[in-house]
Amino acid sequence: MGVAWNKVSRLLAFVRAWLRTHWRRLLVLRDKLRLSEETLHICSAGVVGVVGGMANYVFNLLNELFRWLVLGSTADMVRIARDLEHLPVHKLLVPALGGLAAGAVLYWGLRLIGTPGRTNLLEVVVAGDGRLPLRGTLVGTTAAMVSINTGASIGREGAVIQLCATLASKLGQLMRWPPYRLRLLIACGAASGIAACYNAPIAGAVFAAQIVLGNFSMSLFAPLVFASVIAAVVSRSFFGIEPWYVVPEFEVTRLAQLPWFVVLGLLAGVCGAVFLKSLRLSEQLFLRIRLPLYGRLALAGLAVGLISLPFPEIWGNGYTATNELLGHGTSHASEIWMVLGLLVAKLVATSITVGAGTVGGVFTPTMFLGAATGCLLGQTLHAFGIPTPPTGAFVLVGMAGMLAATTHSPLLAMIIVFELSLNYSLMPPLMLACVLATLVARGLHTESVYTEPLRRKGLQLERESARLGAASEKTIGDLMREPVPPVRDDTPFRQVTERFLRSSYNHLPVVDRSQRLLGSVALHDLKEFLTAGYELDTVIASDVMRPPPPRLTPDQKLADVLPLLLASELRNVPVVNNLIENQLVGAIARAEALSLLSEAIAARSAPKIE
Repeated sequence: MGVAWNKVSRLLAFVRAWLRTHWRRLLVLRDKLRLSEETLHICSAGVVGVVGGMANYVFNLLNELFRWLVLGSTADMVRIARDLEHLPVHKLLVPALGGLAAGAVLYWGLRLIGTPGRTNLLEVVVAGDGRLPLRGTLVGTTAAMVSINTGASIGREGAVIQLCATLASKLGQLMRWPPYRLRLLIACGAASGIAACYNAPIAGAVFAAQIVLGNFSMSLFAPLVFASVIAAVVSRSFFGIEPWYVVPEFEVTRLAQLPWFVVLGLLAGVCGAVFLKSLRLSEQLFLRIRLPLYGRLALAGLAVGLISLPFPEIWGNGYTATNELLGHGTSHASEIWMVLGLLVAKLVATSITVGAGTVGGVFTPTMFLGAATGCLLGQTLHAFGIPTPPTGAFVLVGMAGMLAATTHSPLLAMIIVFELSLNYSLMPPLMLACVLATLVARGLHTESVYTEPLRRKGLQLERESARLGAASEKTIGDLMREPVPPVRDDTPFRQVTERFLRSSYNHLPVVDRSQRLLGSVALHDLKEFLTAGYELDTVIASDVMRPPPPRLTPDQKLADVLPLLLASELRNVPVVNNLIENQLVGAIARAEALSLLSEAIAARSAPKIE
């Protein structure tokens, strides 16, 4: 035993001597092996891409299983609706009961899990800390699955994007990553969702960069591309790669062909603005209806069922009906009126479905509306004998134009429709129509389908700026960290003093039960109470707090809040989600922010050497 112990002692002594000699080399080696920030983002984006591709596959399997269990078929919803032509009561009941079931899942599911927090991924990125609640998303995904497979005029991509973004956010939360990384992970999740849903990796990266982050800087765009590519490849391993929409080949070789696509771009812009206004009107009307959520969704389902009696094509996201419009070549007047009726029916059905609060996406339904608009123009021109390109070309360009009009993003619309069709010959008219549709729609309706809900909450999304380099400017959200641990307004005075003794903060934020910022307690203000006796037992935080300090929101530019930072006496200035709801979501270190601003000012004012 003694001999063995001596050997161990000599070995340990040798290891200690070797470490004392080579510790500097070990530190250098550790620094070389440590992942850089960019490498860490790329690796995490790859993991998110795998998760996104798998989530899309599982979601599709569950959709087919649910449809088979409820409707006895895994066919497309339009085909199922047409099979029920001889059973009009079933066409009414299926969407109505589906809306009732989806509303019940949302209503009781959210009550069961309590307040889930913010679930709008754009709001969490723009005005939050990058934390999406998993339980709330699972409830919403289940409700979306019920709606999608019972005839609701909604797309599945919204649920997939939300699910992928939430799983990415949860991954970052488990790693205890700061908010700026969580927001990037959410964007990677959204990119992987789009790429997996549509088999469109370029569109996924552009969607996340332009719509979610509003930033095309390389440090952010590279992880988005990586997540999109991985998700698309994973999805292709299950579903293969085939163009979603097939259109006839044609070449734009004559200038005389372009004016008709100019007309189509103008029409798509008008239709897009009408669609956006109808979404807002429908939401306002349903808010006035004194019914619980499941009652409103059941009412919306019944309305969709009524509309589907003459137009069964409105069931689902419209993918099958869009493909039929692409192959449409007739110019009969009766068919033209049929397409017009289908356009109006789908617009009304989708507005009702979304306005009632149904969970899902509007990407594919929007493209269906654009397809009907393009088909209507193409058939009308052919009916008058005007030599024009095939109707399918107008259908596809109309899809892109309508998408550009509703998202106010012509680049995204061009790319996604190109990736869906794999038809490069249509790029010139696609570009022309998308730009015109966006300009017209913005002139008629200033907000897009994504920005309008945020504007109602007082959030400002400056996605464009005339200033050079505005895309790279820091925002409060970029610097935001965890908030100073707040105290509740009903916290006893002695507990408040204990919090100051256990921390180095000179101010503590005061919040209510809903995390609304009510004010702050300053260490300096407590001195006058220290000589008091038993009467302190009745004093609570709200009795000694100051009015709410100057607040910031994550969407504000750092340069715009310089006066507020200079006037503040707080070391950690509170950040709220917006100035209306006023919920505490973070804090920004005043010294760090002022240091960054001073460096930027010094860099701009430095004399140029000629």
